[in-house]
Amino acid sequence: MYEATIRFLDNSSVLQLFGARDQHVRRIRESLGVTITHRDGQVRISGREVAVAQATKVIEALRKKVERQGLITLDEVEDSLADVTGETTKPKTLPIAVFKKTQRVTPMTPGQAVYVETMREHEMVFALGPAGTGKTFLAVALAVESLLEQRIRKIVLVRPAVEAGEQLGFLPGTLHEKINPYLQPMLDSLGEMIERDQVARYMEQNVIEVIPLAFMRGRTLNDAFIILDEAQNTTISQMKMFLTRMGKNSRMVISGDATQNDLPHNVSSGLSDAILRLKDIQGIGQVQLTQADIVRHALVQEIVNAYERGPNTT
Repeated sequence: MYEATIRFLDNSSVLQLFGARDQHVRRIRESLGVTITHRDGQVRISGREVAVAQATKVIEALRKKVERQGLITLDEVEDSLADVTGETTKPKTLPIAVFKKTQRVTPMTPGQAVYVETMREHEMVFALGPAGTGKTFLAVALAVESLLEQRIRKIVLVRPAVEAGEQLGFLPGTLHEKINPYLQPMLDSLGEMIERDQVARYMEQNVIEVIPLAFMRGRTLNDAFIILDEAQNTTISQMKMFLTRMGKNSRMVISGDATQNDLPHNVSSGLSDAILRLKDIQGIGQVQLTQADIVRHALVQEIVNAYERGPNTT
């Protein structure tokens, strides 16, 4: 394991280097396989000797750009990586069109680019991966793009509430108050792509539905983009029920993280079962996102890695 340290003159320069939500340094880390941390004005790089040397060159080049320009873009990070490695690392996927003109949704990692292309090419997609890999966010973005371009008439966002048994009765309040905490993550994603008042109007007009899984029973959805989130918490019968709701000119994305299964130990996950049962059916795509696709705070990736390794007993 090799290390290198680069000193910055001020914290604002470090913030510009790291980028919004650490997206710049995340691209460097995933491209070169290094660990990059910041403390007290110093950026520390650790990893294999060659990778550390390459990352140091990239960060030094970007530091000069920050000092000269005041800010840098993700494209400039990609260009610096290409200069050092001789390879173009930028995903080739087109940005996703959304209602907010100031918002531009673009895959941040090669794995996310594959995910977006798979959703564009298949009518049904299963996406697996750890928290923070953009499974739900990118699916919602594709749904919004489809609505914007009038390829569908309806977006339906579905989630198991509380647990696979849909046991909502013990919670206080109205039905809306009971289910709201479990559906809020998808509403948050919508709010980044469509103005809040427009989301409210679409929900009133039934153009956008955000509902618990149990409410899907007995329905057939045509001209719709349907997303099932947290699908690892469905039973086999619930998954079959959900998948058979698909109508004409509709698309489905089923996303989940098999490592965060909240089902009882004696109950099989509908997501794991469907992945195996449907793998050979033409028109169904499957995508596996990994820790390298995590686009939350840099610490999230380190936390996921730590849980993958198991407890440290030393």
